[in-house]
Amino acid sequence: MLTKRQALRRFRLAVSLFFFIQGVVFATWTNRIADLKTALHLSDAALGNVLFAIPVGQMLAMYVSAWLINRFGSRRMLALASLLYPFCLLPPGLADTPYGLAAGLLFFGISGNLFNIAANTQGINVEHLYARSIMASFHGLWSLGGFLGGVLSMGFIALEVKPWLHFLVMGTVTFLLSNFIRRQLVRNDWHPRKAASAPPTTGQKHLPLSQRIDKYVILLGGMAFCAMVCEGCMYDWSGVYFQQVVHAPGKLVQLGFVICLCTMTVGRFIADHLVSRFGARRVIRGSGLLITFGLAVAVLLPNLWTASIGFFLIGFGISSTVPVCYSMAGRPQQMNPSTALATVSSVSYLELLLGPPVIGHLSQAITLHWTFAVIAFFGLLIAAGAARLHE
Repeated sequence: MLTKRQALRRFRLAVSLFFFIQGVVFATWTNRIADLKTALHLSDAALGNVLFAIPVGQMLAMYVSAWLINRFGSRRMLALASLLYPFCLLPPGLADTPYGLAAGLLFFGISGNLFNIAANTQGINVEHLYARSIMASFHGLWSLGGFLGGVLSMGFIALEVKPWLHFLVMGTVTFLLSNFIRRQLVRNDWHPRKAASAPPTTGQKHLPLSQRIDKYVILLGGMAFCAMVCEGCMYDWSGVYFQQVVHAPGKLVQLGFVICLCTMTVGRFIADHLVSRFGARRVIRGSGLLITFGLAVAVLLPNLWTASIGFFLIGFGISSTVPVCYSMAGRPQQMNPSTALATVSSVSYLELLLGPPVIGHLSQAITLHWTFAVIAFFGLLIAAGAARLHE
């Protein structure tokens, strides 16, 4: 018979491993994009069009995923997603046309969304049982999984393993691991309405979705959107910035990205402690200001060392905003946690649709240097939004 403390640790370990697995699978995909581009003879523009299928799939699945989780529970849906997500890479790996690749990536995006919302719902369950903030540590495990997935992918690429075989091996390994730990997940999803013993009235049940969505959840989604704009900018443009603006030596072009990724990962492991000590409002406000200050340093002092310091601060700034917003999304009384998470994801994932083209065209118009200055204002929006949060 397990003690309460042992049971909590087991729940937390299981959810942590699912986040870790998701990071491994995502990195497995991203590290083979170049190989698939070469195999299908895709131009940069054609590849961009094909990759657009992933966020489209994620957006299409948002509320379907929430409904499935509300209907069948996050435990079952996470077990299902852990099978679908890695093996949905097989069709892209076997695709011999751009259309086949796009179709496969559409389903990869759909399954990834189900995995994401189910895993975060489980994270909210465990966080409620702990009665303190632990969500950011789960996202930190996602980052570590991404790092391991990248290292393993380098090995597969060095051995000249075909992408489809690489995907099959990683899918099999991750599914076996997830199948082993799925029984340790929290069985019943926590709902704040149930916890407060305040069932909805008949009128509330029949309100249209647009009237049942909490404006507070929209605010959280807006702040997560701003953070993801900054994070996406680091992923997509940091190397180009160091090359064109900082004029870093060829071997150090990725220095800013590596520094930002490392501090983002470390920041996610300490964010829960900061939230417990200072409160979510102060942590998110500080995160927004760090993003703005870091980008200001990189823009106003664009040399190798000062830009690296700026990216160091940016990494810490973007580390905690999204996981803390996800954590707070599970607290409103009138929405299921999975529906609230789907709403936050819907708003924040607009960055995947709008961010890359907007930043690209803005860079073309005013140069990448000053585009980074514009991105700094998103940090200020995060800090301003934090003032409206309640603990």
